[in-house]
Amino acid sequence: MNSKGKVSKPAAGTDSKRVGFVSLGCPKALVDSERILTQLKMEGYDIVSSYEGADVVVVNTCGFIDSAKQESLDAIGEAMRENGRVIVTGCMGKNAEEITRVHPGVLSVTGPHAYEEVVTAVHQVIPKPIIDSHNPLIDLVPPQGIKLTPRHYAYLKISEGCNHRCSFCIIPSLRGDLVSRPVEDVMAEAERLVNAGVQELLVISQDTSAYGVDLKYRTGFWNGQPVKGNMLGLCEALAHFGVWVRLHYVYPYPHVDNVIPLMADGLILPYLDIPFQHASQRILKLMKRPAHAENTLERIKAWRNICPDLTLRSTFIVGFPGETEDDFKQLLDWLEEAQLDRVGCFQYSAVDGAKANDLPDPVADAVKQERYERFMEVQQRISSARLQAKIGEEIDVLIDEVNEDEAIGRSKADAPEIDGKVYLQFPEGLQPGDVVTVTVEDADDYDLYA
Repeated sequence: MNSKGKVSKPAAGTDSKRVGFVSLGCPKALVDSERILTQLKMEGYDIVSSYEGADVVVVNTCGFIDSAKQESLDAIGEAMRENGRVIVTGCMGKNAEEITRVHPGVLSVTGPHAYEEVVTAVHQVIPKPIIDSHNPLIDLVPPQGIKLTPRHYAYLKISEGCNHRCSFCIIPSLRGDLVSRPVEDVMAEAERLVNAGVQELLVISQDTSAYGVDLKYRTGFWNGQPVKGNMLGLCEALAHFGVWVRLHYVYPYPHVDNVIPLMADGLILPYLDIPFQHASQRILKLMKRPAHAENTLERIKAWRNICPDLTLRSTFIVGFPGETEDDFKQLLDWLEEAQLDRVGCFQYSAVDGAKANDLPDPVADAVKQERYERFMEVQQRISSARLQAKIGEEIDVLIDEVNEDEAIGRSKADAPEIDGKVYLQFPEGLQPGDVVTVTVEDADDYDLYA
């Protein structure tokens, strides 16, 4: 929402019903936004991109960490100032009082994935459009629904919630325990997306490795064929579409080993996003991380033996309560040996409701910052060296953007928004969504040039 004008009511006698939308947070929240927008569009509402043009504004919030909460409160405040009629949903909405205390004038507050409640709240502010005024020949919602990502890639959410109780995380209290979507529903959505031109499916959830456990891995049917309702079965089925399939938020359970051969055979992308979080077994135990006892270094070596092109992305927390200098050095040593390709690092910050807040021996902010800088220095050197090793190689690139002087895309090693880019000279004839084979000529700490 970019316009700063106050909302203007529809002219008398018009049936136009206009909804503005602000979407914050992670890709899973983005999928929630897409579902709400799709339902509103199906009911005949117009979706507008300015405060001035909206009869009501929906803000989908994030509430995972304090900075995300503040961003959400700021977004709600801006919508209140510029429009005045605001409906709030999303993770921060789980604690409605935290929002209404700051913004008492919001019309309603609901928690995450509360699609029906949000649509009902919209109905109460601006009744559903008269159906005769909604021309399905003009306003028909595309079969894949409303997407907030570019046309050529899409997030495919396979489950909601999480069964783990990591001490630093409040996701289960926000989104509940794991609820997997039936595999036939996931495949039907994937098929609609691919038929609409999507070239890359980004599989997301809170815990992709646990997909189907709540359904006892029930077998579903898609196009008359049985599909096993677990991560491996889903990956095998998604491979039939012939598009890029990228796995995010994978916990390193033993059965993850089974998908590596699919990557080696080119059936899904050789890319794993695994939130290792730390390397010290003592800290992992305090974090209550699942699968913390696995020998991850040995497994990484085994995975790379099977699939040498495997890209590994991860996230880590430094300055967790009780983290000693020895624990941190274990993490740095682990990084040196693991040689991960893409890494994000966060300084621990207390989150309301997280069990880790009660742990003894908090780490001073200055120490957190110092460890963060040392961590990033080590990982930047590793990432840069791994990118330099790609110079001279031929790689496939999915084009995201084409400008007058260059095209910008991503390799199989790069997820949108969080990883690097590939910059291409001579973009003539290229369009977003094209997949081209290029030769890498140069690299810096994060990106490639071809």
